[in-house]
Amino acid sequence: MTTAILGGGITGVTLARLLHEQGEEVVVLEAGGEIGGLCRSRTEAGFTFDTGGSHIIFSRDAEVLGFIQDVLGQNRDMRNRNTKIFYKHRYVRYPFENGLAALPKEDLFFCINEFIRTLIAREKKEIPPPETFRDWIYYTFGKGIAELYMIPYNEKIWNFPTAEMSKHWVEGRVPSPPVEDIIRSAIGIETEGYTHQAVFTYPVHGGIEALVHAIAAPVKDVIITGFTVTSVGRSGEQWVISDGRREIIADACICTIPLQELFPCLAAVPARVRAAVDALRYNAVCCICIGVKRTVSDISWLYIPDPADGLENRISFPSNYSVAVAPGEHGAILAEITYNEGDAVSRMSDRELVDHICNSLGRMEIISREDVVFTHVARNRYAYVVYDLHYPENIRTVRDYCTSIGLPLVGRFAQFEYLNMDGCIRSVIDFVRSRA
Repeated sequence: MTTAILGGGITGVTLARLLHEQGEEVVVLEAGGEIGGLCRSRTEAGFTFDTGGSHIIFSRDAEVLGFIQDVLGQNRDMRNRNTKIFYKHRYVRYPFENGLAALPKEDLFFCINEFIRTLIAREKKEIPPPETFRDWIYYTFGKGIAELYMIPYNEKIWNFPTAEMSKHWVEGRVPSPPVEDIIRSAIGIETEGYTHQAVFTYPVHGGIEALVHAIAAPVKDVIITGFTVTSVGRSGEQWVISDGRREIIADACICTIPLQELFPCLAAVPARVRAAVDALRYNAVCCICIGVKRTVSDISWLYIPDPADGLENRISFPSNYSVAVAPGEHGAILAEITYNEGDAVSRMSDRELVDHICNSLGRMEIISREDVVFTHVARNRYAYVVYDLHYPENIRTVRDYCTSIGLPLVGRFAQFEYLNMDGCIRSVIDFVRSRA
C-alpha cells in the first residue's frame, strides 16, 4: 500500500516517518524547495534564525516530548525560560497575572480589585457565562488584566477583534489563574505560570529546522520537493495527485497542507463546502531577523502588547537558545508581526519593516541602530488560525466533506487548528494509531 502525504512540514514528515516505521510505503509531496514549512530556519553571516517565527521545544505531552528529544539526540540544549512583557517601559514577569507587583501602583490596584470583584460576581452567578473570547477574558481575569494586557495583546497577535472570536479554543491552552497566585503576585511573592514552559529545549545547531530534518532522516529519499499540487482526485480505488507535469498514483492520500491550498485542487466540491473554506480566517506572520554586534538581554522572549511600542507582538532572543545561533560576542533578535494580505503591514517593504523594528528596539532601549550588522525579512502566508464566531460551523462542514471522500486532514492548517509543534506531532501519533 502506498500513501501520498501532501505537505512536507513538521506534520508531513512526522507522518511519513511513523507510517514508514509501520512498514508502509509513503511519498511526501512538498511544494517548496525545502521541507519544514513554518519550522524553517535560515543561516547566513554566522546567524541562524527561525523564519516561520520563534520556536522552542516544550510540552505537557511526555510522549511527544520524548519523541522530539530522541530524534534530536545530542543536538539539543536546555534553557530556563526567562520571559517578560514590555509594559509602560517596565519588564513584567510572564504571564502578566504572575507579575502584577511590577506594575505601577494604580494599575496594580485596578488589576487585583477587578479580579476579586469578578471572582465574587462569578461565584454569585451575577455574570452570565461567556459567549465570545473577549467575554471569556473579562470573565476569567477581570477588567484590569483584561484591558491592560490580555485584550491589547490578543488583538495584536490575532489581528482580529476578540469580541468576534470564539471562546472554545482557550480551554486547556490559556489556564485560569488560581486566586492565591494572583494575590501572591500582587504582593511581590514570585509565582510561576505555565510551568510546562519553565525549561525548554532547542537544537544547538541548525535552528528549529534541525528538528524537521532529524524527524525526516529515515524517509528523506521519499520526499519530493518542488511538487506544487494542482489536482487531487480518485481514479477507481486509487488517488491521482498531479502538479501539472507529473502524476503520483497512491492507494491512500493524507492532507497536511492548508485547506485553502487543497480545495482548489479538488473537483466537484459542493458550493456550500467551498463557501465554508473561503470563510475560514487565518493570519500571516512577518519575521524580521536582526543580528547585532554585541550580546543581548538574557530574556528568552518579550511580549509587546501596546501598539504604541511597535507593530510587533513578540520579540525573541534566539542567541539565548543556543551558543551556535550567533557568532561570538554577537546577538540575534527576531521580531514577529501578524498581518493580513492587503493591510498596511503587507504593503510595507522589507526596508520599512527593518527600520520600524530597529526604531522600536531603540525606543525600548534594547539595541542601538549602530549595533545592527545583519537583517533579513521572511513572510509566511499561513501562520495563525483565527477562531471567529462562525469557525465551528465552517470547519465542521469542511471536515465532514473530507471524511465523505476519504481524505484525512492532519496538522495545523489541514485540521485548521491552532496547534503548536507538539500538537502537530500529537495529531500524527493519534492519526497513525487510529489506522492501526
